Amino acid sequence: MRNSKLLVVGLVGAMIALAAGVYIGMGARIERTPEPSISNEAIARLFATHLNDSEGKKQTFTQWQGKTLIVNFWATWCPPCREEMPSFSRLQKKYAANGVQFVGIAIDTAENVISFSKHYPVSYPLLIADPEGAELTRHLGNSRMALPYTVVLSSNGRRFYSPDWVAFPSRNWRPCCKKCSSGKKQLQQSIPIEV
Repeated sequence: MRNSKLLVVGLVGAMIALAAGVYIGMGARIERTPEPSISNEAIARLFATHLNDSEGKKQTFTQWQGKTLIVNFWATWCPPCREEMPSFSRLQKKYAANGVQFVGIAIDTAENVISFSKHYPVSYPLLIADPEGAELTRHLGNSRMALPYTVVLSSNGRRFYSPDWVAFPSRNWRPCCKKCSSGKKQLQQSIPIEV
């Protein structure tokens, strides 16, 4: 009887260790996702883009040239997108004076974005993209076409970083903004500071 209890405890312990090993291994693999390649042409295409905001006014990205630009592609139906938006809103308020500008590009309908904005206001512009927005996100390195997807561009229009929500959790956006606004050129992916 005692041997069978030890055997069961040993098997359960081995299964837990195996599950933990798989989890840690998958997490490490996700964290090492290589940076996508983003061409200068794709960045120029972004700055040439004109999109309507939630009030129907056409906005151009050239108005944000010279700032660190954090462009977040999102949708109202995307839970991780909605989850990170309050953090982005707080960071926009905190780092706006340091030249950091968040811009949300919704791959969604104008009606959905307007309704969302009324219930969940944010402190940064929300622009509405039609299906061309999905193509823009692909050109900016989103090869998986997953949402949310965020691109960080330096004040001179060069890519700082283009992480996805899995590889770059929202707790890392504060140090990202801090480094962007301080003019440092390198961002580190895993700085565990909560937003």
